[in-house]
Amino acid sequence: MDQADPQWKEEQARADRVTESIKRTIGRLENEIGAVRSEAHEIRKHFWDEVTVNFSTFDDIQETYFSMKQQADLLAERERTERHSAEYVDKLKRLADSPYFGRIDFREQGERKAESIYLGIASYREEGSDEFLVYDWRAPVSSLYYDYPPGPAEYETPSGVVSGELELKRQFIIKGGRIRYMFDTGVTIGDELLQQVLSRTSDSAMRSIVATIQREQNRIIRNDRSRMLIVQGAAGSGKTSAALQRVAYLLYRYRGTLSSDQMVLFSPNPMFNSYVSSVLPELGEANMIQTTFQDYLELRLGKQFRVEDAYDQLEYVLTREGDACYKTRLAAIRFKSSSGYLALIQAYLRSLETSGMMFRPVKFRGRTIVSASAIAEKFYGLDRSIRLANRIELVKEWLLEQVKAFEQAQKSEAWVEEEMQYMNRTDYQRAYAKLRAKRRHLTRATFDDAEAERDLLAEAIVNTELKPVRARIRVLRFVDAKGLYRRLHADPDLAASLAQDAPLPEEWPAIAELTVRMIDEGRLLYEDATPFLYLNERLKGFRVNTNVRHVLIDEVQDYTPFQLEFLKWLFPRARMTALGDMNQSIHAQDSVLEEGDPLTRLYGPEQTEWIRLTRSYRSTREIVEFTRAMIEGGSEIEPFNRSGEKPSVLIVHDKETLHRRIGESLERFMREGYESAAVICRTAAESEEAYAALADKLPVRLVTKHTPQFEKGICVIPAYLAKGVEFDAVLIYNASEDVYARESERRLFYTACTRAMHALHVFAVGRPCRFLAEVPAETYRLEQFV
Repeated sequence: MDQADPQWKEEQARADRVTESIKRTIGRLENEIGAVRSEAHEIRKHFWDEVTVNFSTFDDIQETYFSMKQQADLLAERERTERHSAEYVDKLKRLADSPYFGRIDFREQGERKAESIYLGIASYREEGSDEFLVYDWRAPVSSLYYDYPPGPAEYETPSGVVSGELELKRQFIIKGGRIRYMFDTGVTIGDELLQQVLSRTSDSAMRSIVATIQREQNRIIRNDRSRMLIVQGAAGSGKTSAALQRVAYLLYRYRGTLSSDQMVLFSPNPMFNSYVSSVLPELGEANMIQTTFQDYLELRLGKQFRVEDAYDQLEYVLTREGDACYKTRLAAIRFKSSSGYLALIQAYLRSLETSGMMFRPVKFRGRTIVSASAIAEKFYGLDRSIRLANRIELVKEWLLEQVKAFEQAQKSEAWVEEEMQYMNRTDYQRAYAKLRAKRRHLTRATFDDAEAERDLLAEAIVNTELKPVRARIRVLRFVDAKGLYRRLHADPDLAASLAQDAPLPEEWPAIAELTVRMIDEGRLLYEDATPFLYLNERLKGFRVNTNVRHVLIDEVQDYTPFQLEFLKWLFPRARMTALGDMNQSIHAQDSVLEEGDPLTRLYGPEQTEWIRLTRSYRSTREIVEFTRAMIEGGSEIEPFNRSGEKPSVLIVHDKETLHRRIGESLERFMREGYESAAVICRTAAESEEAYAALADKLPVRLVTKHTPQFEKGICVIPAYLAKGVEFDAVLIYNASEDVYARESERRLFYTACTRAMHALHVFAVGRPCRFLAEVPAETYRLEQFV
């Protein structure tokens, strides 16, 4: 439809009216905000002028309190009004630029005339009018736009299903209040609009997709039935975008009972957090809590161990094949990531209910207050029907009593007398003040009595010195979780006796030896971090978070059954949305999307729903047809009909030619207007090599696991850090058979190639790797350079 069409002119006239109405509302609200802000400023300025201060009698104190509270409440109310109004103005400003993206004409069953409904990122109606000029995309009626072509249609409301006829579906792209594109479509979301959106260059942050949500994505967004929603989606299928729109939908659907700080996103790395951080604010919602699983491990374990992260583990797997213990390490990663190892730890915990608990003695100045054996005797003397964690709490209270008795006996010790002799005037006054606060009946006269003075000062000294001892008891440092985990590996008979349902792997002796050595060195390998923390938390009482109501896990295929079980324990009241792609599982352990379906077992099949996305939108048809040939089941991936140039496979004979050709390709992409390009390498070491070769000639940036923010431009990045991110152009640094030599690296290579939106160049020094050899020759252009 072109701009000369009468319908276009009619729609533009309506867009002008709505935009002008929104701007008037913005102007009025900004004036009101200014007035409220001035009023709040005056209240702060004259706060004490309006407060009656009098402390003569109890009634005067009470009057002063209520006077202060009244002023504070008034100020808080004005500040709250200003904040809410400012948030609404921000949302209206986005609407003024692009008031809506869709229109549906729906005739409800029994009605003679259809109602025209315009959809945008937020609802809007003029004051004094009941008519909505724009409906929020999350409103129940809006699902018609996403789920149906013109014809019979229905949507769910809180009061029931509404049926009728969808007579028109129209899509817009509006910028600055002007209609740039307008389409009528007979399908869910027309290809014309998607073509316009997907043909753009990439952004430094993920954008909202509310105008182009597909029917299968809408199922993800509006699902509020399942305790566990699992989305298995092909690369570029929009699963992460849909999940973020899902957060916005749930915040809208449960407004008043659910807030953004009750939702947590576990993302693959900090850079990805920055990449997705703009989606919710774009929709007028506050960002949820964003973190990584590694951050949580570091928070809980960083003071006890040097904790390896997932990327260092992967670097080891990719680069240290020649190590003597390499096969042992791979076996350890696989077993300790499995349900079998989880069962072993759980069996170990059950055995500790009757015997085997290990404790650290409680000591003070080299002297044992309570021995480890005495703590064990107390622990196993308690009723064995009491849970481990509850018994430990009872032992804690008992130990604090023992310390209190010890404290009384210590007051007459020689070291206390010595401390008194060296006490300066400041310490003396501080001790006196503390004791007077503690004993309100104490007077200066009684404190001048020499014997009473010595007794009270001795009490203050001993109490202060024993504070660290009591603090360690309160945080359960007397429980030797490290020793317990070590013993599971140091005692071969113990592990064998516990592993009845899941036999130990044949490499277990070597795995156990490696684990013991690492623990003795103060190190915790990544595959041990979650099992150790799980053991520790189950012993001491899980630090659960009951405030969080929804957890989203991106790249779930890289999580282990242990980690998923841990998250279930950590957030007992939360629903979970898990997003992943089996074909992008890049770690050495088996994927949870493959291994006996641990995701479904987590909450049970009755509370679990799977949604599979097979259509890829990120890359051109040519790139999808090239990449899907690399993986098993790739024929099921359906490319979106957006054409571009075929991927190029470029074979060079040395590194000098490689770097020159990569530089030429990058310069070409920048000339053609591409705003982001990535040189994707196999490892961090290879990334450093590529960066060193290119940095003198081009404005490239090296991305590492510590890079906090995703930016446009040219970057050099390891494949495993590029997951979840997209680039206009991707250049695979060296896809030779010497670099990608193992079958286990197939998915890593596939992940790297699928980051490309518009252009993909795959370079190889010498003979290309096996994954390229399996790709049909007609899907790419082959170039060789001497």
